[in-house]
Amino acid sequence: MIKENFIKIYEESFKENWSLPALTDYGKHNSFTFGEMATEIARIHFLFQECQVRRGDRIALVGKDNARWCIAYMAIITYGAIVVPILQDFNPNDIHHIINHSEAVFLFVSDRVWDSLEEDRIEEVRGVFSLSDFRCLHQRDGENIQKLMKSLDERMAERYPDGFTKEDIQYAELDNDKIVEINYTSGTSGFSKGVMLTGNNLAGNVTYARTLDLLFRGERELCFLPLAHAYSCAFNLLVPMAFGVHVYLLGKTPSPKILLKAFEEVKPNLILMVPLILEKIYKKMILPQLSKRTLRLALNIPLLDSRIYAQIRKRLVDALGGRFREVIVGGAAMNQEVTDFLYKIKFPFTIGYGMTECGPLISYDHHTDFVPGSCGQILRGIMNVRIDSEDPYNKVGEIQVKGENVMKGYYKNDAATRDAFTDDGWLRTGDLGTIDHDNRIYIRGRSKTMILGPSGQNIYPEEIESKLNNLPFVMESLVIEKNGKLIGLVYPDYDTVDSTGVSHNDLPVIMEQNRIELNKLLAPYEAIAALQLYPTEFEKTPKKSIKRYLYNNY
Repeated sequence: MIKENFIKIYEESFKENWSLPALTDYGKHNSFTFGEMATEIARIHFLFQECQVRRGDRIALVGKDNARWCIAYMAIITYGAIVVPILQDFNPNDIHHIINHSEAVFLFVSDRVWDSLEEDRIEEVRGVFSLSDFRCLHQRDGENIQKLMKSLDERMAERYPDGFTKEDIQYAELDNDKIVEINYTSGTSGFSKGVMLTGNNLAGNVTYARTLDLLFRGERELCFLPLAHAYSCAFNLLVPMAFGVHVYLLGKTPSPKILLKAFEEVKPNLILMVPLILEKIYKKMILPQLSKRTLRLALNIPLLDSRIYAQIRKRLVDALGGRFREVIVGGAAMNQEVTDFLYKIKFPFTIGYGMTECGPLISYDHHTDFVPGSCGQILRGIMNVRIDSEDPYNKVGEIQVKGENVMKGYYKNDAATRDAFTDDGWLRTGDLGTIDHDNRIYIRGRSKTMILGPSGQNIYPEEIESKLNNLPFVMESLVIEKNGKLIGLVYPDYDTVDSTGVSHNDLPVIMEQNRIELNKLLAPYEAIAALQLYPTEFEKTPKKSIKRYLYNNY
């Protein structure tokens, strides 16, 4: 059991960092110090008390990332209620289902999402509150929440006649083994399950982060990944709020253009990325330079190549604000060409591994220890790993984990919980891979996506896609099995097609040439029979992983 109490971490942090900036909505004049956050949290706690919200009641939270999303999250957990963060990308039917399945009594929601929901489909919700100003948007018949909200300031003044101070902060006495969050996953397999995370699970992530020396009091982070996802929530909210770090919330779709402007202005000290974003920056910023003939020739000259790589590294570091210690990449597999190039130019990045069921962290290496192809060492003293294979160092098997970060189970789903664990209590990750003698994890693919070859060979479509995505005019791809043959679905890079003057009518011929080149890189049993053009981008999870199950019957 983690020694530090999860809730008390934040009680102490808000007191210690009272006057420091905590949250800013990027591009808006809307900021909160830790003290102002604590005051808003106190108002919400007062509301919960007056409405007789009990410890352990579920409270749902769905909407675009902003400062009040963070305040609502912190208010819920520090009261002793259970937060149910819901990805705003879910469709209204899924949001209704999660609210009802979790038996949420209150809902904090952005105005846009609220407009898409139907009150009569969430009848058990007692009150609904706006994430733009915390006003009450809706109350169940018989409730007097709106009336209570009107007198809240007055009653707060009565309770705290000298104003709310840091000495007034007192949060729930809650043991670390109690559930504090139910996070409904949005996986590539299409099934949403409520992951029950305890204070101990989340404290494991926060206290481990403290040992890494990557973020310090008074520093800055830019949050552009959805906070309802475990990866972003842990390292763009829970860790910064524990350390006294100032978080800027982008609140916009993180296109490379918008992101690079925000990096320039915020100059964050740590950057969390998903692979897709870093791959897009690589394609837009670096590949055009590398394709210039003079640069290609210069890179063949000894000594000159290292100076050119140093210049490219400096340009990329400066573009990301210039002050970060490292970029942590997680959430999905990264393109091997991009990984190898960034490693070659000594760019300070690392690739970690986790899952919602571990809140999320399983393995990590500091960028100075990062080994290309791996996703870090299992967290020492916190997690253990094993491979379900007779030779875990050389023969692929399912990655299984155990330790402080592992969930309690799936909410109201005993069958799924049983399936998720082995008979001796190890969590089945569903990922296939190997480990080395330092317990560094190497992922090969998902057990659910692995395809059996004609003679029983294991084929990992993600590895083929990684090679295919490096070929000309390929934006993204998906390898599927059809009538016993492997087919590659390709969404072309139309920006590059148009900028180079290539006719769209020529794309089938180009893709056939790509197929021939790709098959030279593959084992015979992995050979692709055809590449088919796909008309739109593939649908993705918030982690930017393709929802593969949607294309199984294409």
